[in-house]
Amino acid sequence: MLPQPIEKEAMELFRKAGHETILSPDTKLETVQPLMKAVHAVILRTGIKMTQELMTHADNLWVISRTGAGVDNVDVPAATERGILVTCVPGANTRTVAEHALALILALMKQIPLMDHAVRNDHFEIRFKTLPRDLSGKTLGLVGLGRIGSELARICHTAFGLRILAHDPYLTPETRVAFEKWVECCDMERLFKESDVISLHIPFSPATHKLIGARELGWMKPEAFLVNTSRGGVLDESALIQCLKDKRIGGAGLDVFVQEPLRKDNPLKELDNVILTPHTAALTRECVVRLAVEAAQATLDVFEGKKPNGIVNPEVLTQSRWQGMFSS
Repeated sequence: MLPQPIEKEAMELFRKAGHETILSPDTKLETVQPLMKAVHAVILRTGIKMTQELMTHADNLWVISRTGAGVDNVDVPAATERGILVTCVPGANTRTVAEHALALILALMKQIPLMDHAVRNDHFEIRFKTLPRDLSGKTLGLVGLGRIGSELARICHTAFGLRILAHDPYLTPETRVAFEKWVECCDMERLFKESDVISLHIPFSPATHKLIGARELGWMKPEAFLVNTSRGGVLDESALIQCLKDKRIGGAGLDVFVQEPLRKDNPLKELDNVILTPHTAALTRECVVRLAVEAAQATLDVFEGKKPNGIVNPEVLTQSRWQGMFSS
């Protein structure tokens, strides 16, 4: 079942395998709920949350396959309790999201929106104010050094010679060793105080809810920039808005928000020191195909008795319904 459409390349996989697909007309709960009864799998994008309530209406659901790395719109404990496998595609969007974060960093550093607005309004003399800044030689602080964070670090260090600071308490010793020659791990306070650009690359969870708040923002340099391409909930949006209003930092680039779409009266829309994009970091033409195809393939693997990639809740496989399910 598809609460939202997916790319034709992924649909073709189901067609060739002879599986019927059901596309919901919309993502309203009252529309999706009755469709859950007969489905064996759900391919899930971000337009709806797969809640415990929705799962109770499924008689024989085996797998929920996310077309992305995040599973914050899946009640994973509820799925596990009901013996439903949850999968995601954590690697397919790595380079794409890193590119978007870099684009936001460069746009902030070079003041692209401001320059564009000035030229369109016949203020060509803005060129003499030397507002843009060099990225080369600056310090990049990364909160989270997983796939995307480490890829952004590699690009910035290799291409621009940035000094890299990182905070990630979940790094394995092996990963620390792999990065130790060019990434310096440190505590959050030092990272925020010393970085010229801070980029957030952490999943949303109860532990990371509003992890970055007024205290952390207060540690930043007056001209430093904050970029968030992870999840809106990891950042205290109200604290950031006040910080931007008071011009206490250089600016921000945001692809994710606490509420999406933004409310019409969200103050971020009125600020000229923030760049806003509509949760589109992973939504390039190429990446959405990769995400859909890999999510579809994970579902087909389950149907064909193969262990899929990207399993989020492996403990579910100890349950009786999964015994002897996978040949490999």
